[in-house]
Amino acid sequence: MANKTIATGTVAEAYLQLLSDRGIDYLFANAGTDFAPLIEAYAKLQSEGVKVPTPVTVPHENVALHMATGYFLGSGRVQAAMVHVNVGTANSLCGLLNAWRGNLPVLFSAGRTPYSEEGGLTGARTGEIHWPQEMRDQGAMAREFTKWDYELPNAEVLEATVDRAITMATAEPAGPVYLRLPREVLARDVSNFQYTSPTRRNIPSPAYPNPDAIARAADIIAKAENPMIITASVGRTPAEVAAMGRLASSFAIPVYQRKPRYVALETDHPMHLGYNPDIMVDKADVIVVIESDVPWLPNKKGPKPDTQIIQISMDPMYSNYPIRGFNSDVSISGNVAASMNALADALEEKIGRAKDRIGDRGKRLAIQRADQRAKWAEAITKGKSETPLHPAWITHCLDQVRGKDGILIKESPVTFEHMNFSRPGTMFSVGAAGALGWGLGTALGVKMAQPDRLVIATCGDGAYMFGNPIPAHYVAKAEKLPILTVVFNNEMWGAVKRNTHEVYPTGYAAKSNREPLTYFEAGSSRFEKAVEVADGYGECVKDPADMPKALDRAMKAIGDGRQALLNVICKGV
Repeated sequence: MANKTIATGTVAEAYLQLLSDRGIDYLFANAGTDFAPLIEAYAKLQSEGVKVPTPVTVPHENVALHMATGYFLGSGRVQAAMVHVNVGTANSLCGLLNAWRGNLPVLFSAGRTPYSEEGGLTGARTGEIHWPQEMRDQGAMAREFTKWDYELPNAEVLEATVDRAITMATAEPAGPVYLRLPREVLARDVSNFQYTSPTRRNIPSPAYPNPDAIARAADIIAKAENPMIITASVGRTPAEVAAMGRLASSFAIPVYQRKPRYVALETDHPMHLGYNPDIMVDKADVIVVIESDVPWLPNKKGPKPDTQIIQISMDPMYSNYPIRGFNSDVSISGNVAASMNALADALEEKIGRAKDRIGDRGKRLAIQRADQRAKWAEAITKGKSETPLHPAWITHCLDQVRGKDGILIKESPVTFEHMNFSRPGTMFSVGAAGALGWGLGTALGVKMAQPDRLVIATCGDGAYMFGNPIPAHYVAKAEKLPILTVVFNNEMWGAVKRNTHEVYPTGYAAKSNREPLTYFEAGSSRFEKAVEVADGYGECVKDPADMPKALDRAMKAIGDGRQALLNVICKGV
């Protein structure tokens, strides 16, 4: 350990250098009047060749925050985002909600309106806006969906504050933190400011699963005739994917990904049984729920009353959810990969007594899986000639150009059944809170972390509009991030329409065939033109036969360093 010293400077300069020392590569920012000390600090430190996080100008806060979480997804390293006081925070709340529910770490920060009215302090109020923008408690805006929030009071606690923010964000369960930076504090002079490098405030190791709970779970599974695994969020790390494969293989346990957020298991794995657990949930005698906040919908189709439930998660209680009443006979908290490996170890000791049952189950699942895959293939054949384009055909065409390493960002009706995922970290669907508009920013952040990979952002037409497309396309151009955006344009809010039918299946809205507030004006959304403002390639696709060729043209543009967008007119689902 060594001390580093900043002989002279400001708190803003010390803050930027601390961020860099702690591994922050980028500061994704939408600046305001509160940024003056930081902008001055950047200009000075860059002129002197001092290492600081690279500043990225993002013209909308929602894009900035999702870029920061996208970079984390692509790199595994937490990043920083900063916005303008209360108004910037307000524009960021959807991104914060997604990070909170998705356990995505980010050091989210905002300025604080200057508090001093009179002269004397550098950074004091200099404009009329500094009166109406001040709040009694700015932190209250984000407190319910951040792990920690704080307002920096002075230079004396700067190092402790930065370390606290980063460790709190990254400690499991991970999530966003909110740091407010008053302009007067950032502008304050410091001399002989010392900090420890590297930090001694390290992230605590995740909890290890309880051995007794593992043993009870193994006993239950070993006696089961029809066990199943349901997951949503396994796959944040390659270790989780490997552990899932081992656990599923050890006892021939089928894996169903409900609303998957990551690649939890390779699609060609013999125990990968798709994305609809409802087909088996009422037949299983044991259900292992692994990182799934909603494994089934209780008012639709749930387990039998005597089905035994095992829950495995960093937080099986989902303690931040106000109410969640799913049953659990065994709850195992701790590192998810370690928990699955420990359970596989315990099950492997019991294989001898259950060998015949495991073999028979494996044969049944192989037949079921082959039939399932044949039906998936039929959907592609059928959809190949449908107009407007069928999502299955669009997805199949995307899969052909994605290859094994391309990364899919799913905020669209992409049909998972028609994508082949053979590697971890090649699919992200991380709008965990349902706050639309995350796809474009996430794709840009992932592309920044992995510039040599193809990144495909798929968005519904509504999600695309929520995603602040003009700012997103600007950043793609400015930062040289040529991503492919595919808009599934069905000219409606499909989820709103479906849910209205579920609540009122024979109601007036269903009979109208034109449900109010669910449709967009037909033919009015020329999304392919939006990307052209940032020198991108845009094309509208209406004929299913044109989809492969349109993708070829888009891929050529990306190869030339330009972003591309396909506005695909598709069926509503």
